Amino acid sequence: MPVHPEIKKVLDSIPQSETKQKLIPEEYRKEFNAPVLPVEKRVQVYSVEEKLISIPEADIPVRIYTPEERDSYPLLMYFHGGAFFAGNLESHDEIVRPICMESGYKVISVDYRLAPEHPFPAALEDCYHATKWATEHKDELKWDGETIAVAGDSAGGNLAATVSLMAREKKEFTISKQILFYPSLDLDVSEFRYPSIVENGKGYFVESDQLAEFNSFYLLGDVDPHNPLVSPVREENLENLPAALVITAEYDPMRDEGELFAENLKKSGVHVETKRYEGATHGFLGKFTHLDEYKDVYKRTAAFLNKNVVRS
Repeated sequence: MPVHPEIKKVLDSIPQSETKQKLIPEEYRKEFNAPVLPVEKRVQVYSVEEKLISIPEADIPVRIYTPEERDSYPLLMYFHGGAFFAGNLESHDEIVRPICMESGYKVISVDYRLAPEHPFPAALEDCYHATKWATEHKDELKWDGETIAVAGDSAGGNLAATVSLMAREKKEFTISKQILFYPSLDLDVSEFRYPSIVENGKGYFVESDQLAEFNSFYLLGDVDPHNPLVSPVREENLENLPAALVITAEYDPMRDEGELFAENLKKSGVHVETKRYEGATHGFLGKFTHLDEYKDVYKRTAAFLNKNVVRS
């Protein structure tokens, strides 16, 4: 279907420039990190707690969302998007709140260190150790001791997938499920291998010719983009990974790499659910989930989280 008319209105309002501007992370963050809705108009949750947790290398801010008062909760770790160099707790607050309330999970949103000040593997290590911290603070968090899932959008989807890979190898804790919203899973854009990068390369918020510059901040120091902890779609052994929900958008340059990863997981015996949202673009969560066509994404997420799935 065509781009949703409400999304097209926003796309048409963006000034076009013939000259490619050098991307300055600090300037980009100012616009990206601004939430769409004022806090009083966001989904209300039972409680929100700000906390600073100590993990190796850094003290990391987290925001803990509780859906209601209970004796115990399943946990969901949320890793925000922003191309590894933007985004924070506030930029994704309006996404995390409905996930918390629809699912009944206690959600911990992680403000991991950003590139280029902290390139790979800082963000991955922060997200992994924050997840480990949660499993080690069962009483404080009222964790049920069994269910801890990971989720993220765009770059955060990459981090959710790579934390799942690390957890499988390290065996320090077990991830129950992974939720990847329009994930960025292949950071090698030296050639356009996916049709969606060409088809959706210009005019849909994220432009394909920007991707190499975006990724360069995270990949400082000659990091190999073929490393599966950088580009999880490159991982050849996908057995024994958590069940996955992979959400993609029709007009997203990264659509095909997310769908390829989902297909590869299925071939490896992992339970996978997928949904491509037609007429949507990269980054539609929060910004366009008030529209009828996309508002069910949070209910779909909650249904997946609460489904009894036997892990492969």
